[in-house]
Amino acid sequence: MNSVRKTLARYDIRPRKRLGQSFLEDMNMVCRIAALAEPEADDTVVEIGAGLGLLTAELAKKAGRVIALEIDPRLVAVLRDRFAGDDGVEVIRQDVLAFDFSSACPKGRIKIVGNIPYHISTPILFRLIEFRDRISSMVLMFQQELADRIMAGPGKKDYGILSVVFARYASAVREMTIPPTCFYPVPGVVSSVLRITMFDDPTAPEEEALFVAAVRASFAHRRKTLRNNLRAAGFPEEALERVFVGTGIEGVRRAETLTLGEFRNLAAALARTGNAPEDP
Repeated sequence: MNSVRKTLARYDIRPRKRLGQSFLEDMNMVCRIAALAEPEADDTVVEIGAGLGLLTAELAKKAGRVIALEIDPRLVAVLRDRFAGDDGVEVIRQDVLAFDFSSACPKGRIKIVGNIPYHISTPILFRLIEFRDRISSMVLMFQQELADRIMAGPGKKDYGILSVVFARYASAVREMTIPPTCFYPVPGVVSSVLRITMFDDPTAPEEEALFVAAVRASFAHRRKTLRNNLRAAGFPEEALERVFVGTGIEGVRRAETLTLGEFRNLAAALARTGNAPEDP
């Protein structure tokens, strides 16, 4: 019996399906993920979903400080036992969607590492984007399907809101593909590990909000044209026509054909009209 199953048995823990619990038990993969994060002595690393602490322990060998986030109180108990007396590891019981990442290292930027729960991957990613100015890099494991969406380009079937918004704020490289047999319990999906670098982005909050609103509206109905989707979202017809003429973007196009640059131009042009979306 390996260390994952021994630890679960010792603490009488059964993985909870509703929390998407599936523990990576292949230590070769664990070590490779830790190495991808490139932890250094002056780094603060926040680990999302620390679980039984296998990855936590590897990160703690080189990082100055590791903050292990875990929501399951049973696993928090395991982590606190395992890292009792280790000043370099802080175990926090909290929902990642409520955690203030800016509090992890008030004077600098942090690194993020984690096996992201598949059922809330998208909300977590958008949460991390909110704190992009406090994050230097991330090494995250996703369901392969979601990783495909993150990295998709224009014209691809996976290209959508997540692809565009993510590409504005970060770049990603797929470093590893991990088969289900490396986990316990064995999930019904293949996983991908992405190494993500955050961009420096001085965007004003109002401009950012309009960009996200425009992207969401554009993809609201994939078979509808850009013009019809934006009009349905409440952008005034007259303003839209000026925007299409000014940007050279044809209103009859569909969202999946637009590049990130075109979406940025579209949002900037909408901002210049001074017309926020009206209630449709």
